[in-house]
Amino acid sequence: MADPVEADLLAKARGGSLLAFEEIVRRYERRVYGIALRIVRRHEVADDVAQEAFMRAHQALSSFDLSRPFGPWICRIASNLAINHVRSPEAREEPLPEGHAETPAPGRGALDAVLEREAREVLDRALAGLPAEQRAVFALRTFEDLSYREISEALGISIGTVMSRLSRARERLREALAPYLGIARRRAEGG
Repeated sequence: MADPVEADLLAKARGGSLLAFEEIVRRYERRVYGIALRIVRRHEVADDVAQEAFMRAHQALSSFDLSRPFGPWICRIASNLAINHVRSPEAREEPLPEGHAETPAPGRGALDAVLEREAREVLDRALAGLPAEQRAVFALRTFEDLSYREISEALGISIGTVMSRLSRARERLREALAPYLGIARRRAEGG
């Protein structure tokens, strides 16, 4: 079921109110950008994908069912655009620039900050090794905390496909991170 306030904003946007659509964009821009970034892995491309997703949503608003939530629909548009970009011949996946993640909390030791940054870099490389379809499902489940049903709706695939792609993504990540997990386990055990 759609949020009544959101449905009202969408109806106004459908009627031509740019202010109403701007409010919808404000509600979802971080989520859409985050999904795009986790799939394309480059800030400038994620910006372009997010902008294109909202433009396409605005253009297709007349066909959107106002009784449904907007979130899964805009996430589907953004995910598909991001996956298409990654598949395109001109796309060159480059690692995110150093320092792209949030700054560590104050009061933490220098060693903790270095280890946290190193762990993020290892995870980024492992995520980059996933096929775009698996990375999209993993990002939506892990970082956006969407249910299998929401992911299914967002990507336009069956729940079974969501489950299988997520399982394959987790297995590939487990394999890629195994050497590092062994080091962490030995450190934790004092070895």
